[in-house]
Formats: sequence, structure tokens, C-alpha cells
Amino acid sequence: DILDKMVCCNMKSVFVLLALAVSPSASAFVPGSSTVKSFTNSATNSAARHMPLSMKEGSVNSATSLALSTVGGADAVEEPKSSMAETLQVGTYFALWYLFNIGYNIYNKQALNVLAYPWTIATLQMCTGIFYFVPLWLTGIRKAPKLSGSDLKTLFPIALCHTGVHVGAVIALGAGAVSFAHIVKASEPVVTCMLNFLFLGEVLPTPVYLTLLPIIGGVAIASMKELSFTYLALASAMLSNVSSSARGVLSKKTMSGKKIGENLDAQNLYAVLTAMAAAVLIPLTLAVEGTGFFSAFKTLVANGDFTNKALAMLLGLGGATYYAYNEVAFLALGKVNPVTHAVGNTIKRVVIIIASVVAFKTPMSTGSIIGSSVAIAGTLLYSLAMNASKKKKA
Repeated sequence: DILDKMVCCNMKSVFVLLALAVSPSASAFVPGSSTVKSFTNSATNSAARHMPLSMKEGSVNSATSLALSTVGGADAVEEPKSSMAETLQVGTYFALWYLFNIGYNIYNKQALNVLAYPWTIATLQMCTGIFYFVPLWLTGIRKAPKLSGSDLKTLFPIALCHTGVHVGAVIALGAGAVSFAHIVKASEPVVTCMLNFLFLGEVLPTPVYLTLLPIIGGVAIASMKELSFTYLALASAMLSNVSSSARGVLSKKTMSGKKIGENLDAQNLYAVLTAMAAAVLIPLTLAVEGTGFFSAFKTLVANGDFTNKALAMLLGLGGATYYAYNEVAFLALGKVNPVTHAVGNTIKRVVIIIASVVAFKTPMSTGSIIGSSVAIAGTLLYSLAMNASKKKKA
């Protein structure tokens, strides 16, 4: 009974905080036309990775708000506010972004510890978002996107990559420590640079490539010294990295300068990709794990480890916080400059690693701490170098 009350209280808190965060967002993102220019990948995307798109002159542009982009800063159409009010609002968005992200990693790991069905849990988390954005569309609070068959065909490969990002991250979190999964995720810039060069022919300035060295070295050291190292965790986290980078490359190749449907602003694009990824995951999950999850669920309840309500709420909290941190990330990252964005992403990863170590009492060797510190510092340097490079081009 006590566990039920605690979980119910946490679930209510998630939705209350999300409602408070999103309530002022109508003025923060006012989309116009639906021209999709680009949808770029981020070097600092976390395990549950984010979908950045920026809003400028009504288009879904590169570098917005879901933490896939390291560019940051969207042009918001909103009423003038005092600097104090603006600072307070941005601070609140960042606090909620961090809070939901920490909550997701903890709830997700707790669920995976008792139910070793990562594909099913990933599917449930992806489907949870549908219960958030569909009511917004039906009630008219948010304009529903209108997409043709051709539009869906264009988005489908990107949705497949979105699926890989999430599934890879969830499997990695289940196979090893949360901290280790995030350390490996820090190597995403390396994959991004490789794919951009191979498929887009993009050659970056030397300083950008030099920042990849501490990332590679740091992840290598952390992997060798990681006490809870497993090849499955490493491979799955890298699958998430490759999928995230591929998502960015495909977005540039297929969506750049192309008009995609109507009412497809950044938040709606993320919602559409979430729905498509959920549709992909359901048959894949049944093929990989079957229906064993439900038998395991019943066994846990029968053994008295959980009540039906408590276990269902734990899974629900994982899904709710997953979508919530992505939604709030729009509000947080769309209001800051590129440097603040890069620093915010770096601090977020550090906070998640520390929170997971404390929550699960995960031991970290000295080598693992040094390696993770070097790798995370490298991702910050990469983000700053990329921003500097883009400023020179502009």
C-alpha cells in the first residue's frame, strides 16, 4: 500500500510538473508554415535521445530544442518579458528537463532490473507519448499535423533510426550500469563526424576533429576500467549512437528544403516520429520477446514483490518521464544560445551519471571516473568547436 501511494504520487507529480512547464509554451513556439529545412543530429544526445529542430520563420530547421542538436537557440515569438522573468522561466525549464531526465533513467533502470524485457519496456515507453499528444490534437490545444502518403514515406527511414536510438539505449541501460551507458553515449560525436563525411561529404575544421581524441580516449579508458562492463551494454549504446547519427544524416538528405505536410512544427514532428516508431516497435517486440513480459509481470505480482498497480505505475512513470523530458527540452533549449546549450547538455550528462551512481549505489573505479570525465569534457569541447565553426561559415 505504501509503495502504491508513493508511485501514484510520483506519477501525479510528473503530469503536474509537465502541465506547469508546457502551460506558457504557447507563446514560446508559434509556428507558421511547415517547410522542413533540416533536422540535425546532436553530439550530446542522451539515452533517451532528443529530437532537436528549430523554429525560425515557421520552418522546422536545424538546431532546436530536443537535445539532438548542439546548435541550440530557436527564435521564439513571444511577448516581451523582464530579464528576471525570462531567467526564471529558462531556469525552470532546465530544472524540469534535468529532473525528468534523471527520473526517466531511474524508473527505467528499476523496471529493467525486475523485468528483463528491454524491447517490451522500450515499446511501452514509446507508446506512452501517444496518450499525451493525441489528446492535444483532438482537443485542438495543438494543431494536428496533416501528412500525405508521400510525407510518411519520407519520414519512415528517420522513424526507423528514431526507433534504434531508443531501443539501443534501453537495452544498454538494462545490460549495464546507467553511468556506463551514458559514458558510451558521449562518443556519439565520433559517429556523427564519420557518417557526415561518408554520406554527405562534410569535412570539418581540424579543431573539431581534435576534440574527438579525448572522447575516444575517455570512453576507451572508462570501458577498460568499468566494473560492470558488458559487451551487450557497449554494443547497444553504440547502436543508439549510430542510429542517432544516421537520423541526422537522413534528415539532411531527405528533408532539407522540402515541404512536409501541414502543421508540422518541431513538437509535432517529434510526436509523429514517436507514433511511427511505436508502430514499428510493436511487431518487432513480439518477434524478439514474444509475450513473455506479461507472464513475468504476473509472476512478480504473485510473488508479492509488487502489486499490479505499483508495477504498472513504475512502467508508466518510465514512459511519462521519457516523453516529458523530451517535451520540456523544447522549451529549455529553444531559449538559449549555443554555448549555454552545449554546457547545459554536458552538465545534464554529469548530473545523470552522479544521480544514477547514488540511486543504485553503482561502484565506479578511479579509471572509470577519469575516463568518463575526459570523454564528457571532450563532448563539450566538440560542441563549442562546432559552434565556432558554424559562426565562421555564417
